[in-house]
Amino acid sequence: MNKHIELVKKYLADKDSVSKEELAANYAAAQAVADAANVADAAYAYAIKAAAKANAAANASYYAYAHVTKHSEYAADKAAADWVDIYEELTK
Repeated sequence: MNKHIELVKKYLADKDSVSKEELAANYAAAQAVADAANVADAAYAYAIKAAAKANAAANASYYAYAHVTKHSEYAADKAAADWVDIYEELTK
């Protein structure tokens, strides 16, 4: 149950059951929660993108290393280039 929704539902069922002040306070509190959730969501998205970029860099590095150690040179070069492209796409 969301207390902000419950108050709105109470208001919709009976417009006289909730004061203007209660609705204003409810809005302010709900907006504060939404703002905090948006900040958390942005931080999560940033962390996910940072992890993806780190993995792309690690994979590109691995395949470049695989080439110089003569492990399937063409496939390693192609994979390294693909991971560089992925990294660059993630950093846009």
